[in-house]
Amino acid sequence: MAALVIDHSAGRKSSEHPHEHRPAALDTTPSRERVAMTPVTVNGVAISRKAIAAEVQNFPARNPGEGWRAATRALVIRELLLQEARRLDIAVDQRTDEDGRRETVEDALVRGLIEREVCVPEADEEMLRRFYENNLRRFMTPALYEADHILIAARRDDREAFAAALEKALALRSSLVAAPERFAALARDCSDCPSAALGGSLGQIVPADTTPEFEAALIDLAPGDISPPVETRYGVHLIRLTRRIDGRQLPFEAVRERIASYLAEHVSRQATAQYVSLLIGRADIRGIAIDGASSPLVQ
Repeated sequence: MAALVIDHSAGRKSSEHPHEHRPAALDTTPSRERVAMTPVTVNGVAISRKAIAAEVQNFPARNPGEGWRAATRALVIRELLLQEARRLDIAVDQRTDEDGRRETVEDALVRGLIEREVCVPEADEEMLRRFYENNLRRFMTPALYEADHILIAARRDDREAFAAALEKALALRSSLVAAPERFAALARDCSDCPSAALGGSLGQIVPADTTPEFEAALIDLAPGDISPPVETRYGVHLIRLTRRIDGRQLPFEAVRERIASYLAEHVSRQATAQYVSLLIGRADIRGIAIDGASSPLVQ
């Protein structure tokens, strides 16, 4: 039996069709091919090929050179931060996370340096409210839909089967135009989705629960409407919207802390990037070109 239309691929467990065709995934296995690169130094301190080769696994890339450069850049920046932390005699305060894992000495040095040297301005009330007003659509509850569907399962790469599924869906829709009250009965008899046992009912869903094609069709329906055939990776669907509950605007007070947290993180990343850029501009880096700034950047 085919899988449910509900698509949880974005952050939730997915119930995929067992025979679903998927495109070949990007091979992120680090290549053993050696990359020609001149020796890399940071203020006279060498970054070893061995260290770069070990770091490459953290930077999946389409080719060895791209991965090698990304890994090298990361190690150059880390070395710069460590050198600056030691120059400023940053105290080593190793912290332990909630899982009991303790920071390495180097991680503690980098964190201590950033906390001491990077100035992160705090958003005031006016800034928080301005962000809220400029992004009202981000702070709405999602619309809820109560919908039923009939799925005629077919694989897109099987043209003959998919054409037959589309033809069957068209025939079913013609029947439903004449007798829409038969939707549940036809779903039980014809649908290849487990929801057939419930007359095709998917219960309450939000658009993000479904595939993009299903979502687009769902949004366009008015309660009582039956969609034309909708093609997805699972096959061909007929969708009936039974109820729509529009999203509502969340008040500023309900999302204030979320906005404050988001802006603090955003500003922190930006300020840290500017600080690193300044260190790069002052450093003697050889073997790789990295853009930096020769003077403090405007916050």
